[in-house]
Amino acid sequence: MIKRWSRPDILVIDELGYFPFDNLSANIFFQVISKRYEKGGSLIITSNKSFIEWDKIFGDEVLATAILDRLLHHATTFNIKGGSYMRSKKPTFSQLS
Repeated sequence: MIKRWSRPDILVIDELGYFPFDNLSANIFFQVISKRYEKGGSLIITSNKSFIEWDKIFGDEVLATAILDRLLHHATTFNIKGGSYMRSKKPTFSQLS
């Protein structure tokens, strides 16, 4: 799994933190981030959790800090505030078909 997620030129992880990681998943995620950091693979992560909350996502403050150190070293971050775009638009019949 680590090799598979380390290979793509761009890896997109959507809704990080929607579910908390167990210990094994958090460790694997750290290894993927570390490998991508070493090799320079691009990474796009979306989350509705602030960086301060990442210790709860990974269940470990030290691990969350290590992940954030690698992610933020060469990163550009965007903080988008406001309501949900999806909730603001009611789907019409044509959008559902």
